[in-house]
Amino acid sequence: MDAAGKPGYRQLLRTPGAWSFVLPGFAARQPFAMLTIGIVLLIQHTSGSYGIAGAVSATAGVSMAVFAPQGGKLADRFGQAAVLVPGVLTHAASVTLLTVLALGGAPLWALFVAAVPAGASVPQVGPMVRARWAALLGDGAGATGGARASLQTTAAAFESVTDEFTFVIGPVLTTALCTGVHPAAGLLAEATLSLIGGLLFAAQRHTQPAPSRPRTPARTARWGVRRASAGAGGAETAGAGAAGAEAEGAGAGGAEAEGAGAGGAEAEGAGAGGAAGPRRTESGAHRPAASALGVPGVRVLAVVFLGIGSVFGGLQVSLTAFTEEIGQPGINGVLYGVFAAGNMVAGIVCGALSWRRSPQQRLLIAYPLLTLATSALWAVHAVPLLGALGLLVGLCIAPALIIGYTLVDALVPATARTEAFTWLTGAVALGQAGAATAAGQLADGFGPSAGFVVPLAGTGLALTTLVLLRGRLATPSTGPVVSGSTRGVGHREAVTVD
Repeated sequence: MDAAGKPGYRQLLRTPGAWSFVLPGFAARQPFAMLTIGIVLLIQHTSGSYGIAGAVSATAGVSMAVFAPQGGKLADRFGQAAVLVPGVLTHAASVTLLTVLALGGAPLWALFVAAVPAGASVPQVGPMVRARWAALLGDGAGATGGARASLQTTAAAFESVTDEFTFVIGPVLTTALCTGVHPAAGLLAEATLSLIGGLLFAAQRHTQPAPSRPRTPARTARWGVRRASAGAGGAETAGAGAAGAEAEGAGAGGAEAEGAGAGGAEAEGAGAGGAAGPRRTESGAHRPAASALGVPGVRVLAVVFLGIGSVFGGLQVSLTAFTEEIGQPGINGVLYGVFAAGNMVAGIVCGALSWRRSPQQRLLIAYPLLTLATSALWAVHAVPLLGALGLLVGLCIAPALIIGYTLVDALVPATARTEAFTWLTGAVALGQAGAATAAGQLADGFGPSAGFVVPLAGTGLALTTLVLLRGRLATPSTGPVVSGSTRGVGHREAVTVD
């Protein structure tokens, strides 16, 4: 690893427009780490069962995992604000309803029903911020070639650090509110922060990625005027007739290449891995890109992130049960915060280094280490040792998360990245939900230590899948296009688009 010449956090944050979404995005994602732990603490208080609490929390998590990618696809198609504003309003109302039902002694089925919209409407601010970074850096943002790729890796690390800082603050704040103020205070704070933070983030419309919804020729021309950025030898004539080469944000060569490099092959924001970007009909209108889940590498990454989610869910419930058993429920948030702090520190380090190995190779190193770190959780019964082991697990999670999100930039076209990011976020939520349910049942039946087996089982199964299907994460060469008989593997002839 060589840090020399590596664009770092300072250069990343100097990207024009970055601060306008970084700050509100940080505020808007805080509730993400508060929802499941808030549900567990409230339902355990009202029902007296960790199994029930974990199951209701899991229902919200499964609902989020199912609906989040659909929200991401809608955000890619119609714009982030169009999805986020009604989403945060629905989420605040749903969480409030769940809280009222729990405190009012509603039947169990009613809690499960209320948990569905509460999870389905969770604002996916993290994936939206990542999509904004990808759009800004993909358009150049003053960087070219390797520097741009390095900035994209740094952005992935920065977002992981931000997420983990959220998981440092969120559980501690929720636990403090639930144990020191009222069992429902954590969820009510989550709903309030979701509403205020989400609306503030949605107001930053000028940095959101361009919607990919179908456009008529007239709308395409108007959008082209706003997005025109002439490269060497190319001029944009959006919606025009003959004798013109379309170059939406293109480089040299006069061919259509929105987000593409020099040489002019048609690749409107397309990444590697066989996924196609938006295509043009005979009338000139755009058709939305296919689902990001159609990319084989995204499906593999989803399984990898399921395993990561099992660590989050298993630790949340098991740490809650463990601290209750030893009579110190107040340190639950502290222990989980130590785990998240390890994740955050590792993320900072990963973003500050330049890596010589490919992301695929790094993932095959990082994930086995994560599985190994979780293998001893079930055997630890002392608070200091559990905190130290939790810190180690956190240190191992961040690299896997960062590498996974970095691979999305290479595997998925720009017009489907918000959806791809939400598939991964949803996979974490689904893994977290399943782990919370399993850990809750094990803790009720066999004691808190049994719940700590869940992270090991989840990461072990995901690691097996990763090793067997690692070839699907490979990305083809993205070198410059050359014409004639000299072109090599992974290159295409330059073509003119009429």
